[in-house]
Amino acid sequence: MFLKYGSEELDHHSNWHLFSDHAPLTVTIPIIKEHIQNKKWSIVKGSKKKKFFINNLINEIKAIDTNNLTNVKLLEKVINLLATTIEEIWDKNLKLSTSLYIQRASRI
Repeated sequence: MFLKYGSEELDHHSNWHLFSDHAPLTVTIPIIKEHIQNKKWSIVKGSKKKKFFINNLINEIKAIDTNNLTNVKLLEKVINLLATTIEEIWDKNLKLSTSLYIQRASRI
């Protein structure tokens, strides 16, 4: 621990150890208010976009042809196609929501 010679902290610190040969290390960190804007992409619960997303997803899953899945490569192809389709449907229905809140943050 380093303290400036002759500082008040040194004077007070020597009494903190009480009966121990160790003293607690203390640091004072000033706290400031910080405005943080939170952005999140989502589909709004109960919205028309959510219903469209679910219906579109159901239709795409129903349309998957699983009759010719005779090997692992064909299965992987179908899975990748499904993943791409889900991502495209998701992207079409996203909404950016932002919120601003005040958080106490430390400045070091």
